[in-house]
Amino acid sequence: MKEKLITEIMQAMLPHLDNARLVQLKQTLEQTLSRYDVNEVDGSVEEGNDRDLIEKFISAKRIEGCSEKSLKYYRATIEALVSSVGKNVKSVLTEDLRTYLTEYQNKHQSSRVTIDNIRRILSSFFSWLEDEDYIIKSPVRRIHKVKTTKNVKDTFSDEDLEKMRDGCDELRDLAMIDLLSSTGMRVGEMVLLNRADINFSERECVVLGKGSKERIVYFDAKAKLHLQQYLDSRTDDNPALFVSLRAPYERIRIGGIEHRFREMGKRLNIPKIHPHKFRRTLATVAIDKGMPIEQLQQLLGHQRIDTTLHYAMVKQSNVKAAHRKYIG
Repeated sequence: MKEKLITEIMQAMLPHLDNARLVQLKQTLEQTLSRYDVNEVDGSVEEGNDRDLIEKFISAKRIEGCSEKSLKYYRATIEALVSSVGKNVKSVLTEDLRTYLTEYQNKHQSSRVTIDNIRRILSSFFSWLEDEDYIIKSPVRRIHKVKTTKNVKDTFSDEDLEKMRDGCDELRDLAMIDLLSSTGMRVGEMVLLNRADINFSERECVVLGKGSKERIVYFDAKAKLHLQQYLDSRTDDNPALFVSLRAPYERIRIGGIEHRFREMGKRLNIPKIHPHKFRRTLATVAIDKGMPIEQLQQLLGHQRIDTTLHYAMVKQSNVKAAHRKYIG
């Protein structure tokens, strides 16, 4: 309780004192309060305040356009911290966060990417508290981005894609492969598509991306042909673009597509067939062929160009050719 009281006083005096005087103030408070017993009155009010602040933060992120899936992850991450440190969020210190992240990583054997995701969410929350004047300064400011190893992730080769096409025993699966590989859309965007969303004459469709933002994506002639063949073969009246193979022919779900591709990979001996790999493959091919990064960013629906660069893994052979062209 004494530490909490000292923290609240220090937070309030931050705008008025320099670092040297803040250190003196902290030492004086610690020496003075060591002679007294300090008890918190009505701690339940503080707990209620925490819940209110978290709800207000989640509401703010929802207004910004975050998906419900992201909001659920935000809430769970923040509530896990509050439960672990046992403090009111206004009293959380940088050292509390460092200890929490260290213990979390040791307990769950989490990767650096996971820990940095937690740090990023907590930074967003405490920065919001600072912006809304609930705290003077975010305790996450002094916790820097966790350095992670950047692995070059696999993409599909032309041979892989042809093996998948040849190995399809359903028109639906063939249409899905061509649509994902030629548009680079997210699998979550594909399952939301309806038949009426497809413009065959222009070979394009409008997808609903992250943050409920619409964008236009484009597909090639091969995808157009196989989509038309698949739709012509259907006997149901479901408006969904892709449905299950058996009655009652319901809209297919992400899990169903992932399972279907996993089974295809085992059958064709192609490792790690996953919907997202088509997206990464398109990005890499586009960069290798000279597509401007700004246009690829728009095509993929990324808010930040850094994300686009993360997806696009430039082939080493192209780097070598570029070096010979421009330097060697």
